[in-house]
Amino acid sequence: MVRDIERRDFVKGVGTAGIVGLAGCTGGGGGGSDNGSDGEETTTGTDSGGSGDGTTTGSDSGGSGGSASRSEPIRYGVLLPTTGDLASVGKPIRDAATLVGKQLQNADMGGLSVEYQEEDTQTSPQAGISAANSLVNAGVPGICGPASSGVNIQVSKQVFIPNGVVGCSPSSTAPSVTDLEDDGFIFRTAPSDALQGQVMAQVANENLGSSTAATMYVNNDYGQLLSESFVSAFEEAGGSVNNQVSFEKEQSSYTSKLQSALGDEPDLLIVIGYPASGIQIFKDFYADFDASNFDVLLTDGMKDPAMQKQVGNPMENVTGTAPAPVGPAADAFAQLYQEEYSREPGVFNAHAYDASAVLVLANAMAGENSGEKVAEMMPEVANPEGTEVTVENLAEGVQMAANGEPVMYQGASSPVDFDDAGDMASVSYDVWKFAPDSESGIEVSETIDFEK
Repeated sequence: MVRDIERRDFVKGVGTAGIVGLAGCTGGGGGGSDNGSDGEETTTGTDSGGSGDGTTTGSDSGGSGGSASRSEPIRYGVLLPTTGDLASVGKPIRDAATLVGKQLQNADMGGLSVEYQEEDTQTSPQAGISAANSLVNAGVPGICGPASSGVNIQVSKQVFIPNGVVGCSPSSTAPSVTDLEDDGFIFRTAPSDALQGQVMAQVANENLGSSTAATMYVNNDYGQLLSESFVSAFEEAGGSVNNQVSFEKEQSSYTSKLQSALGDEPDLLIVIGYPASGIQIFKDFYADFDASNFDVLLTDGMKDPAMQKQVGNPMENVTGTAPAPVGPAADAFAQLYQEEYSREPGVFNAHAYDASAVLVLANAMAGENSGEKVAEMMPEVANPEGTEVTVENLAEGVQMAANGEPVMYQGASSPVDFDDAGDMASVSYDVWKFAPDSESGIEVSETIDFEK
């Protein structure tokens, strides 16, 4: 089922000072399992020489004329969390980002080659800054990542923008990303949480019939501002929220926080956080409270079937929202991902593939590994007009872009049309539930579409 809803002035009631950055987060399909390497830097595919650790290079067949006249490889970076609080869901997103490089390494591109380098943010701003500097020092002009907005905003301000390097996050959802003074270097394929808050309020009202709610949110920008975003939309629709309770990541018990949130017996409990913390939250919730008295609504950060399995409860009273991969090439991407990793892609996986694909196309059209030129070409290769390029003809599209031919990338997550702020012009959200008996562990009941 697909629903269209009109976009309202969603930051009303939150206030300008409150819009400072949600650490938009990520969920993964297939139990968060990782069929790749767990190291901070990994190498995959065929290494044609000249690259250091963490770098993979496609074979260069030489040739002459057109795209083959470019002697240097097309380079992009992958800066995502494979350790830390988001490790279980960061790895599948990393796999989707590197899938572009793997795919192109196995394709005939008329002498063009592609090289990618990975770094781990460790779900930490400081570690992310260090890892980003490693990529910049290696001469990478465009980077897929970071994942969370808490990391993305700091990395953008301290590394990407000052060094003139393009950042394209697949999952950083902070409204404040839109307003960064980024000199045109910061993009994202993920939607803003200003939209997800509105979707959550609609689901709370229309799907769950809730008139009162409480929120529990991880104590960072993502949690605080997505909580405020939901509260603003929910109260505007006539609901009431008595308690907003923050919590720290990966604590040994959350019983006291749950007591604070549920003390007024709301109809609905909103939980905003990450799987590593969610496991303990829901173990305490089902052990210490009468779960039948409450509906629960989760956000994208906890769309991880591995969490449900570790909680050891079917979590039948839990519903979630998350950005939906409903782009023109969604099915083709899902098939490619399944063939490579023997599991279904999860939330933000399609967004990571799209971010990497656009970075490669922009680099090809730029003609060199220049962050400034790649930034200029990002909208050129993604937005109308031009020859349609998708997952299925990406290698051909890279050659066309390198030859200066107009191309229009049509993505797996969305059509990938950038607006003036580097955000997506149209996005969709899934309403989902845990489904432990299904192959993916997640069941989507409907999709809600936004178009600016």
